[in-house]
Amino acid sequence: MNYRNRKRSYLLFLLIIIIIISTFKYVYPFFNEKEQDLIYNNLTTLKRLDSTKNFSFAVIGDNKNSVSTFQKIITSINSDPSIKFVVNTGDMVFDGSPVKYSFYLKQIKRFRVPLLVVPGNHDVEDHGTENYIEIFGPLYYSFQFGDAYFIILNNSNEEKIDSYQMWWLEEELEKSQAYKYCFLLMHVPIYDPRLKYDQQPGHSMKNLENAKKLLSLIENYNVTMIFAGHIHGYFRGYWEKVPYIITGGAGAELFGTNPEHYFYHYIKVNVSNKGVNYELIKLRSPDFNVLDRIGAFLWLYLYSYIVINYWAILLVISFFVLISLIIHGEEKKLFIKIWNYFLNMRIVRFLIKLSKKIGDFGHR
Repeated sequence: MNYRNRKRSYLLFLLIIIIIISTFKYVYPFFNEKEQDLIYNNLTTLKRLDSTKNFSFAVIGDNKNSVSTFQKIITSINSDPSIKFVVNTGDMVFDGSPVKYSFYLKQIKRFRVPLLVVPGNHDVEDHGTENYIEIFGPLYYSFQFGDAYFIILNNSNEEKIDSYQMWWLEEELEKSQAYKYCFLLMHVPIYDPRLKYDQQPGHSMKNLENAKKLLSLIENYNVTMIFAGHIHGYFRGYWEKVPYIITGGAGAELFGTNPEHYFYHYIKVNVSNKGVNYELIKLRSPDFNVLDRIGAFLWLYLYSYIVINYWAILLVISFFVLISLIIHGEEKKLFIKIWNYFLNMRIVRFLIKLSKKIGDFGHR
């Protein structure tokens, strides 16, 4: 074998190895035991912390598999020792596929504090509900820290809060009255703050009757603040007498150009005996014009796609290079010989016959 043929053989072998590894990594992005029941695990960690009445926590939302902006947020939070934990108000991933969740899990390993999550509509897409429950745990839950009670709701269907969850919420709101502060967190806002009430629904809960019932229930209790996401921007105000903050600036696309609302950010909440203070932490964002926003949007998804799917991209490129070498080289005969040998294996012939019988049975 001359040097050129040996070089081709080494290249073929390398490509086959790359294809095998890439296929395994892309098709089987499994979650290990440390990446399951994260809500329970992080709440357990939270209980071991010094639960003082004076503490800070961060609220983020709508990173949607963002790479650079979300990494900057993690770095910023990690550099602030006063932050005890983080709550993500949902849309953590672009869709609920294992590949997207696998990438998100790698990102959040960088957090030095416990992370608690709220399910968003993108998190449950493409059979994402099963993956969400496997990785994180319950779709709605509650916990306490210091003299504050936290209630996490699930309205990721974008429509409503179901009857059982509404009953559960009332029970939790009753419990919250024993604490000085009560925070509610959900993904989809009750109402869209950009629209008047007679123009609802907007990018908010679609079932207006259910939204009204939910708000009416919350009004009966001393709720300190509602946090939501879904709208990629920052808004603060009141729904009737109930205060809210919408924080959807953790890295997803920014469509609006109003500098008062559409920028990357997160919220730092400082809790003390004297009251609650909300700090708006801004990050660098695209310029406030349509062209820059469109360019940033395209780059965001192109860059994220490459980073998340690099195994799939590597698989496709390697496969086409391999086929090209086989078709145009002497390895074609060897490839055909190996393929025929594979097809003549007893187990392969049995599986082919079995699949044909199953197919014939299915057409009867």
